[in-house]
Amino acid sequence: MLVLIDNGHGENTPGKRSPKWADGSQLFEWQYAREVANAVYNQLIAKGVDCELLVKESVDVPLAERARRANEAAAKHGKSKTILVSIHVNASNGKGTGWEIHTYPGKTKADNLAQIFWDTAKEMFGNDWKIRGDWSDGDGDWESNFYILRKTTCPAVLTENFFMDNERDCKFLLSPEGKAAVVKLHVDSITKYIEKYA
Repeated sequence: MLVLIDNGHGENTPGKRSPKWADGSQLFEWQYAREVANAVYNQLIAKGVDCELLVKESVDVPLAERARRANEAAAKHGKSKTILVSIHVNASNGKGTGWEIHTYPGKTKADNLAQIFWDTAKEMFGNDWKIRGDWSDGDGDWESNFYILRKTTCPAVLTENFFMDNERDCKFLLSPEGKAAVVKLHVDSITKYIEKYA
């Protein structure tokens, strides 16, 4: 199975950053998402997983080009033998907290991947953090009309890894243990999916 890792935004995307906290620290989503994506990629490759980084550039690659790259790879490897995971950090004017995952509306194979992510996040973070879910359709993922989910032909999910404009969330993301945990969540979830569905 081919795993495509997508990272949110680019160094030229306006906004998409945390406030600068009192200790001078600040999170830039493009940079953080790439660090996590690269670590996930490296760990999956080390496990023998067929994996590709969708965006190697530091600038923001347009969504249409991201989808084109994903669909080209899926056409080569087979849509049912390819998955895409898009890595992001959330924001909500300082009012949100926790972790969540999104799929395109409707019942698709992406729901299976999303549920494994959701269950793994609940197991890893559930005692200390809110694991945000929308159970209106019987599973924990949020159904969202995001372009990367709508325009890709393979099962695709988008993770929102805590809130960069919430100081507690952001400090966790920036900490070595927080970053390692976010990477582990992705690696473990993808590995479980491959073991179950490949």
